[in-house]
Amino acid sequence: MESISANKENIERLLSNKKVSFLIPDYQRPYAWTETECNTLWNDLYEFAIPEGNADNFNSEKDEYFLGPIVTFKNSDKKKFEIIDGQQRLTTILLLLRAFYTKFELNSMKDKKSLTIKTKIESCIWKTDELGELISKDRIKRESEVATDNDKEQFKSILIYGKTDDSWKSRYALNFNFFMEKINEFISRSPSYLAYFPLRIIQNCVFLPILADSQDIALRIFSTLNDRGLPLSDSDIFKAQFYKYYSGNNEKELFINQWKFLEGETKDIFKNSGNPMDELFTRYMYFARAKRGIKSSTTEALRKFYEKDSYAILKSKDTFEQLIDLVRFWRDISIQNVDRFSNETLKKLFVLNSAPNGMWKYFISVYYLQNKDSFPERYDDASDKAFLGFLNKTIAFVLAYGITNPGVNALRTPIFNEMINIVHGKPVTFSDFRLDESQLRNSLNTFMFYNQRPVARSFLTWWAFTDKEQVLLDLNLQLDIEHIYPKNRYNNEKPSFSEQSLEKLGNKSLLEKRINIRASDYAFIDKKKYYKGFTNVRGIEKEGTKIHELFKLADQSGFTEKDINDRNNAIINEFIEFVDKEGLLRKA
Repeated sequence: MESISANKENIERLLSNKKVSFLIPDYQRPYAWTETECNTLWNDLYEFAIPEGNADNFNSEKDEYFLGPIVTFKNSDKKKFEIIDGQQRLTTILLLLRAFYTKFELNSMKDKKSLTIKTKIESCIWKTDELGELISKDRIKRESEVATDNDKEQFKSILIYGKTDDSWKSRYALNFNFFMEKINEFISRSPSYLAYFPLRIIQNCVFLPILADSQDIALRIFSTLNDRGLPLSDSDIFKAQFYKYYSGNNEKELFINQWKFLEGETKDIFKNSGNPMDELFTRYMYFARAKRGIKSSTTEALRKFYEKDSYAILKSKDTFEQLIDLVRFWRDISIQNVDRFSNETLKKLFVLNSAPNGMWKYFISVYYLQNKDSFPERYDDASDKAFLGFLNKTIAFVLAYGITNPGVNALRTPIFNEMINIVHGKPVTFSDFRLDESQLRNSLNTFMFYNQRPVARSFLTWWAFTDKEQVLLDLNLQLDIEHIYPKNRYNNEKPSFSEQSLEKLGNKSLLEKRINIRASDYAFIDKKKYYKGFTNVRGIEKEGTKIHELFKLADQSGFTEKDINDRNNAIINEFIEFVDKEGLLRKA
């Protein structure tokens, strides 16, 4: 029968227990607390231990400060308590106690009170014999096997010797030095209180140690708790499951190295995501959903999806290898790798990067994972042409459907249906969601393409790349939406056409932010030089726009209502022709 035990313990009882030795397992995150978290902890403890700056205001029999839970299980092999949750807090407390101990040592404090506190700290940090005597400072009560923590030896050295090297820049060293400075400040203000502060931390600050029967139970508890100030991500949970699988196959080192690779790559590729690793697992989730035939437009929370059947999806080498393949695929997209993709394919991916919602990323992830065996990491003409065709159809549908069926979730139903078709080797057709041409045309003519609407940028990006001479643009290039006929000049010039015409696609273009700032609200005749580029009075060349259509447009002498309408009709007509070519219009 599964069970857990949880009993509140002060730091002294928890850490001085001779039967308890803590181990940070290798699948855990490295120590990550910064000075910010340490400062918050110090201030909280100071206010608790020295209320209103007066040690006499403290009630040692009643006052308690709760440090949070520590989730552990007994490792039967190593006879240690593996910490599943709570390592950040516990490690920080040990650094703080060691800083106090160092201060007692440096000050050669030998009075009875100081010696008592030193002995109490010793029993919290190091192993002691049955009489409570310190065995050796090498025998630390908290060990770490965290494979990704390159600085863990510094932590051990700090606890043994109570000092740091000037060259050390680890979190351990920085936080230890921070506490040493705080203690010095404290002593300078209140030297008579020195003994009380660490004593009250040891005796009146409490943890809630939660001891589980097994790792599985501990991980289940772990999935519902957070480290103070550092929430556990879904990928932390998933990492533990993979670690168990690979450890069981004697491939622990392989897993650790590959996980580090994933963390490093996702950090660069998905840097705009809240949690890059969670983003990777999200993209994979849609492939796993499609494989299971899930059409529901409501997607479960990431952790809830993966935890089904005791995390069965994650207990697979195939899954982990597919995650590695997927991150390499997206890396090559993010760096616009010409050794893997044609220039035309990279242009289509640039267009999709401005799509009105992120569903395209999941759609493409499913396509890649299903076809990856015929999708080499070096350019292959056949696979690139197939991928290009898929991207064209995706662009046409995403943009057209976004106009006729606006709303964040509208795309889910047709996209999810096609995901299932993809994993069954069927072509993407969107046959159940073809569009009515007259409705599409009417929507395009009446839709207000305000700059703040994502769909406006999407259409303008697509239009820019219909120009055969348009070069591929860097994904990091900052682009604004330019009103060719300036909005702010409308009221001053009072032209005969409607103000609504200003928001038509025909009056808008992508334009580099740096140029848009310079062109400002000048009349067309005055700002077209910024589109073309020019040499200023100091002889410095100012580069023109890389948006080729706008560059050519600057050859005109002016830009009138007729120009707006003609250009608007051209965009709409060409887009409808594009949608029709991709087989997305209903035929009578």
